[in-house]
Amino acid sequence: MTIRLTDLGKTVLETEYAVRGPIVARAGELEKAGREIIYCNIGNPQSLGQKPLTWNRQILALCEYPALMDQAPGLFPEDAIEAARSILAGTRHGLGAYSESRGVRCIREAVAEFILERDHIGVDPDAIFLTDGASKGVQTILHLLISGPQDGIMVPIPQYPLYSATITLYDGRMVPYYLDEANGWKLSRTMLEASMAQAEAEGTRVKALCVINPGNPTGAVLDEANIAMVIDFAKVHGLSILADEVYQENIYLSGDEFVSFAKVLHQVEAKDVSLFSFHSCSKGFLGECGVRGGYFEFRNVPDEVAEQILKLQSVSLCANLPGQTATYAMVRPPKPGMPSYHPYAAEKAAVLDTLKQRAILLAEGLNRIEGITCNVIAGAMYAFPRITLPPGRSDFDYAMALLEQTGICVVPGSGFGQAEGTAHFRTTILPPTEKLQKVVTALGEFHRNYR
Repeated sequence: MTIRLTDLGKTVLETEYAVRGPIVARAGELEKAGREIIYCNIGNPQSLGQKPLTWNRQILALCEYPALMDQAPGLFPEDAIEAARSILAGTRHGLGAYSESRGVRCIREAVAEFILERDHIGVDPDAIFLTDGASKGVQTILHLLISGPQDGIMVPIPQYPLYSATITLYDGRMVPYYLDEANGWKLSRTMLEASMAQAEAEGTRVKALCVINPGNPTGAVLDEANIAMVIDFAKVHGLSILADEVYQENIYLSGDEFVSFAKVLHQVEAKDVSLFSFHSCSKGFLGECGVRGGYFEFRNVPDEVAEQILKLQSVSLCANLPGQTATYAMVRPPKPGMPSYHPYAAEKAAVLDTLKQRAILLAEGLNRIEGITCNVIAGAMYAFPRITLPPGRSDFDYAMALLEQTGICVVPGSGFGQAEGTAHFRTTILPPTEKLQKVVTALGEFHRNYR
């Protein structure tokens, strides 16, 4: 007898992931039928025309095929060759062999130096794990924390569906805390306390708090005071913190800056708060989504718990080696005076400047459409505009109709969570500028007719 739906586990059946849900499936059908589809549903930069950085691909090419160092003299700059040789020496057997479960030691040491330069705090390379993108790290820590169906994880609303999907899959409870849309999607102590009180009243044992900074899908950037407040809240309630910091380079507003949770944790000397911080090569200005590289770092975790993390990572043997290599390229870019420095700096600036202009274009364009309001996109690569709908219509209906009529693929706000009585959609700022302008124009015409 073949397997049936009824044979599957309850948690699998209840898991949802809106970013690649039925609307995206329909987009694929329309594309196969010859329709032009503009995919604004997912942060996948290279699929929308962003070119990979030369530095990253040179190092990947040299590590994948070391013979290039001898067979193509002069083709690669000396600093890229030196970086590739360092990585290959650290792997001992090249990219085709397993590394240790934490990841290649010299790459973890490079990550530690990156954090030291960024935050000016000490880092233990053995508290760093290289992962297949940040998602695998998040899943590992959620798996570690959720011990039964009464365990809860606090998640911002709106949130990235990785969190709700993984918590469901591991049979935990998602504890939503709402971000303040009217105040630039900031979070407040009042909202956190209200969420905690409700969870405890429902018999939930809250274990941890997730924060996405800069925000996905909101684009908000937390300041140091807000981060210190979150850490104090976690300390008072005995919570661990999961800090999703994959967009730390994507800051667009003058005066805003990225501040890591690790830096503030060190400053406030919160030694009784466990912190798990995540970063990835997929986002930021790199856009290496398909390479699947990233890392997480933990702080204030007892040795016996750290051993369990290592055990969980060991089940998967190790993260893929090209992804580990891309992580090295991310955290150890060329320095001033090196042959690759000026080309690298120019490529990085071009990507970030373009994203900044698109963030302005999209937010301003959406706000000119009657019935749509959008907060300033301060960081990351998304907008989460609020929409006014006719009675009886849902944001899913809206997104599906938008796809069918215009070829624009967005994700309904309900897939990320939203305040009751409101409707939104999430869109990226990634399409080329001329296409993004086309999106804004088409959205305006569609929304006027839909209303």
